[in-house]
Amino acid sequence: MLVYADNAATTPMSEAALNATVDAMKNVWGNPSSLHTVGQQAKVVLEEARAKIAGLLGASEREIYFTSGGSEADNQALISAARFGAKRGKKHIISTKFEHHAILHTLDALAKEGFEVTLLDVHKNGIVTPDDVRAALRPDTALVSVMYANNEIGTLQPIREIGAVCREAGVLFHTDAVQAVGHVPVNVAEDNVDMLSISAHKFHGPKGVGVLYAKRGIVLANVINGGAQERGKRAGTENIPAVVGMAAALEEACANLEKNAAYIGAMRDTLIAELSKIPHSVLNGDREKRVPGTVNFCFEGIEGESLLLMLDDRGIEASSGSACTSGSLDPSHVLLALGLPHEIAHGSLRLSLSEYNTPEEVAHIVREVPRVVEYLRGMSPVWENLEKGIQPHLI
Repeated sequence: MLVYADNAATTPMSEAALNATVDAMKNVWGNPSSLHTVGQQAKVVLEEARAKIAGLLGASEREIYFTSGGSEADNQALISAARFGAKRGKKHIISTKFEHHAILHTLDALAKEGFEVTLLDVHKNGIVTPDDVRAALRPDTALVSVMYANNEIGTLQPIREIGAVCREAGVLFHTDAVQAVGHVPVNVAEDNVDMLSISAHKFHGPKGVGVLYAKRGIVLANVINGGAQERGKRAGTENIPAVVGMAAALEEACANLEKNAAYIGAMRDTLIAELSKIPHSVLNGDREKRVPGTVNFCFEGIEGESLLLMLDDRGIEASSGSACTSGSLDPSHVLLALGLPHEIAHGSLRLSLSEYNTPEEVAHIVREVPRVVEYLRGMSPVWENLEKGIQPHLI
């Protein structure tokens, strides 16, 4: 049995998205910037997709900008808010310690330009509170950026309440919603969001395409210069097949949101219940306030890399955290932000499900993970010291 349980890294394209993408590749090959008939036919298709995505997010068409994915959208959102703030003498930015590296690395770059960055601590349950944000606000704060759902542990943040705090203070609020859109209800107006990033391949759309939502009135800074596409804010001929595929995938995901959440959430809860029975293990993040499909466990006395390789040998494809840092030997910055010690954070396992998974596959996971953990502990000198009491258990 082959079980794909790494949907937080990427998802297979749905039939609806695949068919829409292929149809556009065959039939909508014109350049939407061209004035002739073929070009204008492509323009119509592009704007229909924009309108569809805007409606699904609770936005207007002119607030939707197509990008190459979540990372580009994150970069443009932060850089735009920073530039706008600097013009008004505001050079302070608030974010959190467990953001995606598309946020953290952009903040590092802005800090080198003279911006002051405050990274909020994360509570042990993997949640940042509105009071945390309120306490960090200053008269010179230009932007708050808090992710909607964490990509490694799956916890959902109180975005609507944080947005309300920012609105009250007159501060721009951005959220990286890459792991949330298509999985939980998201409405930019109701959530008090000024800017929001999404990526199609996280909800069964094609790779290499995403969206930056920017509330009307926000002045975007260009991160790609060239032609006048996307109302002059994102140069480059639009990737219409990918955009159309993204719109189809998001429409399907939103239409089945409640049904999928119930189905996936039940499988997630089975994973939590069964893997929690493994001695000296811990579920990372709040048990309830999380996206339907993602769980993250740490198992004391083992290395996450060995666990992944052995699970892969048993047909279970998972990860130890973000796919963007899978080549790193360092423990997850997300788990360290929760306060976990290095030796525990090294032994992490992220399992992320979609509606394409089955209860039978989950049964295979909960059968094999304890066996692999036991095997690895049996050959670990660290575990031997823990069991003999030479070193104290940390979980």
